Amino acid sequence: MKYYLIAGEASGDLHASNLMSALKVEDPAAEFRYFGGDLMQSVGGTLVKHYREMAYMGIIPVLLNSRTILRNMEMCREDIRVYQPDVVILIDYPGFNLKIAKFVKTELKIPVYYYISPKIWAWKKYRIKSFRKYVDRMFCILPFEVEFFKSLNYPVDYVGNPSVDSVSAFRDAVKEKPDTFLENNKLKDRPILAIVAGSRRAEIKQNLPTMLSVAARFSDFQLVIAGAPGLTPEDYGRVMDGKYEGEIVYGQTYDLLRHASAALVTSGTATLETALFRVPQVVCYYIAGGKLTNFVFKNFFHVPYISLVNLIAGNEVVQELFGANFSRKKIHAELSRIIEDATYKQKMLEGYDRVISILGEPGASARTAQLIFSSLTTVH
Repeated sequence: MKYYLIAGEASGDLHASNLMSALKVEDPAAEFRYFGGDLMQSVGGTLVKHYREMAYMGIIPVLLNSRTILRNMEMCREDIRVYQPDVVILIDYPGFNLKIAKFVKTELKIPVYYYISPKIWAWKKYRIKSFRKYVDRMFCILPFEVEFFKSLNYPVDYVGNPSVDSVSAFRDAVKEKPDTFLENNKLKDRPILAIVAGSRRAEIKQNLPTMLSVAARFSDFQLVIAGAPGLTPEDYGRVMDGKYEGEIVYGQTYDLLRHASAALVTSGTATLETALFRVPQVVCYYIAGGKLTNFVFKNFFHVPYISLVNLIAGNEVVQELFGANFSRKKIHAELSRIIEDATYKQKMLEGYDRVISILGEPGASARTAQLIFSSLTTVH
């Protein structure tokens, strides 16, 4: 069968690539065409557009690049029309993907599946109307999403969490290999404080200087930054500008977390991955607006937390320092606590263990591939 996938950022590229590998097991004749990244390309098929040329975050960047976004969207529509796939599989990235879903469903009459739901449980609940009209099937990766969509009378499948798959696969792969991470990256034999500052240029610019300035005060640690896919040493150099110190490792985030004693992490999938490696963390994320941001979040969002760790646990496992709470003073205080207070640290690790238990066993990609292939062969 012919599969068309659309992933608009680094995490989507990772999860889509694992899904493609699983689909090849179910359907050895599978053909792929996609908007995505290097990881998807490594599985096979044809990369039409790299997510690096698509990932714009925030109102101003979107407005400034609106012409490019519209061109990408038109290219995608025409490419799907010509390719005539058996199914279009969308991975998160709702601003772009829901418009493509409408086109594919109404004009081409091709099945549309969604893997990794947009976070409408946080805000933009109205998007459920688009799912009902244009998405044939939704495969969710967060347990609480099932109840949320059920409350809106929209049935979904919980398939497990692909980060559990990725971390499990990584652990299996390194189990029998010699540990050369420190040596390969010319790192010292000292405790590591991991800095995971996001995957977009804007996130790096807004988060990294503050994170590094706080981390530098912990002299017992060496600071190691997780280099984001698609960003270059020049991108980090412009932000650090000789004022901040920290080694950067690329394509080794899991290895970094495996060796880290503590971490400063921006909100997103990285908070969950850090928990899966059982690394004590501070979630710190710059959002403009200060106190207004916190007011809007408290009064207009549908969820009490921004981090996946807390959302899955259903209670506060990690501190979330964003908006007015994103400050050197508060980040320093929380980092000190997770490093120096053994009881506090142990409570966080126990919270991680609850999250790991709730997420369940690995196999999200395989389960999703089985459901997709069996539903398509039933239709055919």
